[in-house]
Amino acid sequence: MNLILRILLSAVAVVILAKILPGVGVDSYTTAIIVAIVLSLLNFIVKPILIILTLPVTILTLGLFLLIINAIIILLADYFIDGFQVNNIWWALLFSLLLSFLQSIFYSFLNDDKNI
Repeated sequence: MNLILRILLSAVAVVILAKILPGVGVDSYTTAIIVAIVLSLLNFIVKPILIILTLPVTILTLGLFLLIINAIIILLADYFIDGFQVNNIWWALLFSLLLSFLQSIFYSFLNDDKNI
């Protein structure tokens, strides 16, 4: 149940950011849910592989290259999903930063319910 809530909250964050950012677009709420699922799968499968392959660059940049890896994951989701558009890597970078921020806020609401 917690996984479904996290995916739905991620989809809400995707819709909010698509409305705010002019370089990012999502066609429907269903597409936003698909984006949330694909992003979670890409973060689970592809991101560790990219981190291992780019470890020397990540160490040289003191971890800042991880931001570029996040933007690449967003661009991969753009490639795989028809109703999701990201104009370039800069919009993908901004989208990934803001998505992480919104997800941390939304997920904190889920964790507060367990403490009661």
